[in-house]
Amino acid sequence: TLASVLTEGVRNTIGDSRVKVTYEPEYVPAVPPAMPDIPLEQLAAMIKATVRVEVLDGNMAYLKIQHIIGEEMAQKVGPLLLEYIWDKILPTSAMILDFRSAISGEISGIPYIVSYYTDAEPQIHIDSVYDRTLDITTELWSMPTLLGKRYGTSKPLIILTSKNTLGVAEDVAYCLQNLKRATIVGENTAGGTVKIDKIRVGDTDFYVSVPSAKSINPITGKSWEIYGVAPDVSVSAEDALDTAIAIIQLRAE
Repeated sequence: TLASVLTEGVRNTIGDSRVKVTYEPEYVPAVPPAMPDIPLEQLAAMIKATVRVEVLDGNMAYLKIQHIIGEEMAQKVGPLLLEYIWDKILPTSAMILDFRSAISGEISGIPYIVSYYTDAEPQIHIDSVYDRTLDITTELWSMPTLLGKRYGTSKPLIILTSKNTLGVAEDVAYCLQNLKRATIVGENTAGGTVKIDKIRVGDTDFYVSVPSAKSINPITGKSWEIYGVAPDVSVSAEDALDTAIAIIQLRAE
């Protein structure tokens, strides 16, 4: 009860809904595991569990992503990604990226996704991430070389969002939206952050979850955090896919 009251008080004071106070007597800090030596068959199963790929009527690609993998994982499973996902949807004439259930991801995965929808040259400054803990700003740029072919810059790309779309997926959507490369269809996103740290309060069982990094878009000079990414076409999450299909069909006509 006290944690709930403190959370409400802090949020009202600083106007940041991402900050949360919790009481967790049994909490054990998570240690990020090293990249496990998992057989490729198991990695393929993991990918299939978090990614859904389909070619819809009208030669439209539909790609649903729940977790955006980072650079290290992308390099390890690259051939699987090409075989299971990319080679199937590369020949399509339009693509729908479904981020409505995307709630986790790695910052290093942002340039990977964005680069597949931009040209190899010139490189584009797509994002800057300021780490408050280290007091360092890291610039994210599009990648000149990629595994497999690029989807290109001319074919329609629509990203589906919901009020649950969170964190790194919000960043990808905001980058592609402001590069004028994608149309966002759905709901205003959650307004999360690219990184959250959980800090113990003194010698107690209370913890504060607080954003420890900030994304700043080089085009807008602003961040999508707290307020979320506003869709170009605002519809309920349930209607987003049908609306996206209708938009692509209309453009084709």
